[in-house]
Amino acid sequence: MTHKIAFLFPGQGSQSVGMGKDIYEIYESAKEVYDTADKVLGKSVTQICFEGPEEDLKQTINTQPCIVATSIALMEALREKLDIVPEYTAGHSLGEYCAMFTAGVMSLETTLKLIQKRANLMSETKGGSMAAILNASEDVLNAGLEEGKKVGYVDIANYNSPAQIVITGDEKAVKIAGDYMLANGARRVVPLAVSGAFHSKFMQEAGAIFAEFIEDADLNDASIPVITNVDASETINAEDFRAKMPKQIYSSVHWTQTIQKMVENGVDTFIEIGPGKVLAGLNKKIAPDFSVYNVYDKESLEKTVSSIKELFAKI
Repeated sequence: MTHKIAFLFPGQGSQSVGMGKDIYEIYESAKEVYDTADKVLGKSVTQICFEGPEEDLKQTINTQPCIVATSIALMEALREKLDIVPEYTAGHSLGEYCAMFTAGVMSLETTLKLIQKRANLMSETKGGSMAAILNASEDVLNAGLEEGKKVGYVDIANYNSPAQIVITGDEKAVKIAGDYMLANGARRVVPLAVSGAFHSKFMQEAGAIFAEFIEDADLNDASIPVITNVDASETINAEDFRAKMPKQIYSSVHWTQTIQKMVENGVDTFIEIGPGKVLAGLNKKIAPDFSVYNVYDKESLEKTVSSIKELFAKI
């Protein structure tokens, strides 16, 4: 039996102070990524990642480039230890930039510059809120959204798993929608600590400015198909990425559909690369019968390398 592997990269919320420090000290390839980030972005990404303080790391303008730098550093360390090319790659929201880098769509310098601009634009857009809805039926979800729409704008930001949807929009509309869902069978409603209503129409102006910014960005066709957030479809053409990147800022993240697409195409092994284990948790809800490995520090990297070598030795 042959195994099809996909690389997955996490999004905002996966960060923690100290992330990446141990691999920076051990792997030259990881050190190069962080040092490049410091140089290209003109700020100490390494210090914010390794030492914080947490208040600085939590700011969107820092969170996004720090997670991207850490995820790419971990991915390069993995490649240093293991000769592996995934069948597909994907990233949750900002993680999509790591996926595009992995697939050769952008250089490291371009990836860092684009994600910093994206972070700046998103942090400048104020107003609105977001909430995670756990274990709500589709009927309750739709009815709750209709209740919220009676007082303002509310939409779905993330299809994270069959058991978790994130809603976004006007603060009052999100509150009313969430209250309705909770009263009608949702297990939990968790307000999210974000600076604005990400992946909503509030972000359309940011998307338009970003579209202008990337007009001249040096993009290549992907060497590995990237399953993109906005439509959960395989993307290879450079101009398709150029068109989708601005839309991704204000469109829903179709993560459940992304994993389902990979499974339909034969993927049976997933490696989450980046801080935390959020995507592994979501995968257990979306595709519980398939293996998920993590690479988030030195120990997990070595464990995953050993497991993947063992997996392929059985073929």
